[in-house]
Amino acid sequence: MQYKNIFFDLDDTLWAFSFNARDTFEEMYRKYEYDRYFRSFEHFYELYEKRNIELWAEYADGKVTKEELNRQRFLYPLEAVGEGDTALAKAFSDDFFAVIPTKSRLMPHAQEVLEYLAPKYNLYILSNGFQELQCHKMRSAGIDHYFKKVVLSDDIGILKPWPEIFHFAMSATQSELRESLMVGDSWENDITGAQGVGMHQVFYNVTGRTEFPFKPTYQITDLKELLHLL
Repeated sequence: MQYKNIFFDLDDTLWAFSFNARDTFEEMYRKYEYDRYFRSFEHFYELYEKRNIELWAEYADGKVTKEELNRQRFLYPLEAVGEGDTALAKAFSDDFFAVIPTKSRLMPHAQEVLEYLAPKYNLYILSNGFQELQCHKMRSAGIDHYFKKVVLSDDIGILKPWPEIFHFAMSATQSELRESLMVGDSWENDITGAQGVGMHQVFYNVTGRTEFPFKPTYQITDLKELLHLL
């Protein structure tokens, strides 16, 4: 298959979201002296993560707005320990969103792989992230110049894996599905979503997943493997 267009997910595919987010949360935890309320940072982060996953699922289903998602996920840990201080949660949230896009850690070999691919393919970002954050993250990490266009769920209010966002990405970039490849770490959002519209996929298996409902077009455990696939 001769591909012309490669669509990358951003968070935890290129930009090391899990590491950068945790690093930012630890900064905010210390700044706002959250050890007054939680047994440890781990205690706080476990509460946050559990509710955050639930809220993103609700957001994907249209049950909560972006604003409500962000309000609830930062307030919930405080409420869980009997400290429902909305002003504190809002200050923590505002600071978090100001700091996280300045973080620059990338996934292993991301820069090297983009440097190799950029002269040979049209590279695009296709992300569920928020408009006000994703481009800032890319600039901070020094990878924004590799991409011809950034397509975000915020652009049309529909998230991966819904087919509409993949079709929108094709239209926005004047690409054909048969000439395009989706690279991502999320089985549900990136791989199932792309497969559902007939787009080839590369599953970046960073979690060691071993069971799959179908076989992806390609599977890698290191971005460097893309150099041999493409």
